[in-house]
Amino acid sequence: MNRTEVAIAGAGLIGLATALELTTAGCKVTVFDQGEAMGEASRAAAGMLAGADPENPPELRELARLSLQLYPAFLARVEALSGAMIPIRTTRTVQGVHHLPPGAQPLTEAELRNLAPGADSRGWQFLLLEEQSFDAWDLAEALPGAARAAGIDLREHTPVHRVYAGPFGVHLETSAGSFSAAAFLNAAGAWAPVLDPALPVAPRKGHLLTAECPVATPLSCVLRTPEVYIVPRGANRYTIGPTLEDAGFDRTVHPERIQELLHRAAQLWPPLRQATVAETWIGFRPGSEDGLPILDTTGPGQWVATGHFKNGILLGPGTARVLCQAMTGATPKIDLAPFRATRFTASAVAS
Repeated sequence: MNRTEVAIAGAGLIGLATALELTTAGCKVTVFDQGEAMGEASRAAAGMLAGADPENPPELRELARLSLQLYPAFLARVEALSGAMIPIRTTRTVQGVHHLPPGAQPLTEAELRNLAPGADSRGWQFLLLEEQSFDAWDLAEALPGAARAAGIDLREHTPVHRVYAGPFGVHLETSAGSFSAAAFLNAAGAWAPVLDPALPVAPRKGHLLTAECPVATPLSCVLRTPEVYIVPRGANRYTIGPTLEDAGFDRTVHPERIQELLHRAAQLWPPLRQATVAETWIGFRPGSEDGLPILDTTGPGQWVATGHFKNGILLGPGTARVLCQAMTGATPKIDLAPFRATRFTASAVAS
């Protein structure tokens, strides 16, 4: 039987970032993925570090704050290990809201015109958020190479079929044979229930597109409402999303959903009326029953990190740090009580 100190199922951002943290702590780590590393939700994301989004549940604030603090060093390490660049593409977000948060100061029409020329403000009040974004494809290209350079044994196209406790730790049955480990982390995103059917997590399908404007356009910040976001990518190209669908693992890109998204974005920012669709794709966000991550131990030597829903990119480095601390016997930097798997059992008993 093959032996590793820590085994991780899922080579998305959560799995690979946690592997990097564990490697720094001196652990030997093997990461398995049923497909390509960073090939699912992590690559499909828009790359917004949306820690100030008023739509975020309040329970995420501490984890989001920690993750944002860690991001500069995390990206710098990935760049140094991989030799690839992950440039910050935007540094501000104009956020539309129906109701202002307490104490918030809305942008004036003049300020809105300066930040997002051409935006249609009807029905919205707008806030300016100091918030960065990068292209998730840049991170998806760089992180697997960084993991390998750090000494992580990354095994793509190697699904984990079964995990169970054994006399000498945790045992895994994979397509490449049997493995044993002192600890195991289920970071398989929307596929996490395959290994633990008790997890109340399901795929939340989202359509996204890249729109290309035929003439120079002046938007240099993210423009976002609860209904749509428009993320500048340079060269008059914009990432637009998302839809939110309970469609299982259906990978079909539906043209009507794409047109609906583009129409919604053009209502918010009319310069997009002349845009063409350059790319389309879908992603499967792992959504839990209450919309919060599940970060917990599920048995001796077994851990889970899933359910990040729309905030996987934002919460990646923070999740990795607290999981590494918990898995190595240290006290996590923040309270993980809101993210315990047992909250669903407790809720069911209470009802």
